[in-house]
Amino acid sequence: MQALKTFRAGGTPEAIGRQLGAFAKPVFASYMAQSSAWRAVSRWRGSAFARELRAAAERYFPAHVAELDAMAHALDWPADDLFLWNCRGELIHNAPDGCTTLAARTASGGLIAHNEDGDPWLLGRCGVVEVEPEGKPGFTSFYYPGSLPGHTFAATRAGLAQAINNVRIREPRAGVPRMILARAVLDAASLEDALALLRDTPRASGFHHTLGGTDAAGVVRVFSIEATARRCSPVEVEAPSGHANHLIHAGCEHEPQIVTDSSRDRQARLAELLPALLPDVPRDSPPAPKAAGDAFVRALQDRAGAGLPIFRDDPHDPDDENTLATACLRVEPGGVALGVWQGGACVLDRRIGTTRSPH
Repeated sequence: MQALKTFRAGGTPEAIGRQLGAFAKPVFASYMAQSSAWRAVSRWRGSAFARELRAAAERYFPAHVAELDAMAHALDWPADDLFLWNCRGELIHNAPDGCTTLAARTASGGLIAHNEDGDPWLLGRCGVVEVEPEGKPGFTSFYYPGSLPGHTFAATRAGLAQAINNVRIREPRAGVPRMILARAVLDAASLEDALALLRDTPRASGFHHTLGGTDAAGVVRVFSIEATARRCSPVEVEAPSGHANHLIHAGCEHEPQIVTDSSRDRQARLAELLPALLPDVPRDSPPAPKAAGDAFVRALQDRAGAGLPIFRDDPHDPDDENTLATACLRVEPGGVALGVWQGGACVLDRRIGTTRSPH
C-alpha cells in the first residue's frame, strides 16, 4: 500500500485556499464530472436558499468563505459553484458522505476511531493536509479534493480531535452550512471554545461531531454531539459508544431525517460489537492505549453481521459510499496521536503535539 499523500498549507485564508486548490486541481474536474451528487447540487445555482447560506457563512466565518473562494480560483471554478458543493448536505440531504465512529474514555485519555466513507471514485485520490493558519493553532486533517478540511477526521495543535458523521436532515434552515462549522472547530483554541461554537452558532443542517480534548482543568474528555438545525445535543462519552449516520440521542425523534439501510445496519452491528470492546478500555487501571486503539480499528474493519457491513467496499453499495480510510485518534494531555489505515495497512502514524494558544 502506497503511503498516504500529505501536503502543507499555511498563511492567510486566501493563501490556504490557493494551496488546497492547487493540490486538488489534478483530480477535481474528473471527480466532479462523474459525481451524481454534484449534478443534484448544481440545480440550486442562483437560488434564494443558496444566497442565504452564503450570507450566514460570511457573517459568522468570513475567513472560511475567503478560503473557499481562493480554492475555487485555483481550481478554475466559479466561487459560487464551489460554495454550493460545500453546502451539499444542506441542498440534497442524502449526500454520499457516510462514516462510522467509535469513541471511549480511558484512564490515560480519550479514544476516537473512525471510518471515512465517501464516493468510491475518491479511493486513493484523497490526502492529508497539515494547515497552519495565521494566528490559529493549526491542524492535520484528511482532505477531499475541493472541500474545506474538517468534515472528515482531524487533530489540532490545541489538542482537539474531531471526527464527523453525515446525518441526513430533511428540513434544513437558513444558517451556517455544516461544513463551514466543522472547519471552524479546527481553529478553536480550546475544548470549551469548540463546544460553545457548536452550541451557539445558528446551524443550517447537521453533523454528528465526535470531539475530544483536554478541558481547562486538565482532564481529557470526549463528546458525542448531534449539532443540527433544530438542536445541539452534547453527550459526554465514558464507556465505548458508536455512531453511524442518523440521529440517535434523546429528542431526535422530533427531527425529520433519512435513515438508510446501511446506517441502520451499521448502528445495529456496533451495538453487537461494543460489549466485547469493554475489556480493551478499562477505566480503573492504566490501559495500553495502542492496544485499545487497535481493537477499535479492527471493529471498524468488520464485514460480518446480518445486514450491510461496517467496512464498506462493495462497488454497488446502496448509498454509493466506500470506506476511504480508517483513523484512530488517541487524545492525551500533551496532544493527539493519529494513525490512518487504508487497505488494511497503516499509511500514516503521527503525533500532533499541542502548542500554546496564540490568544
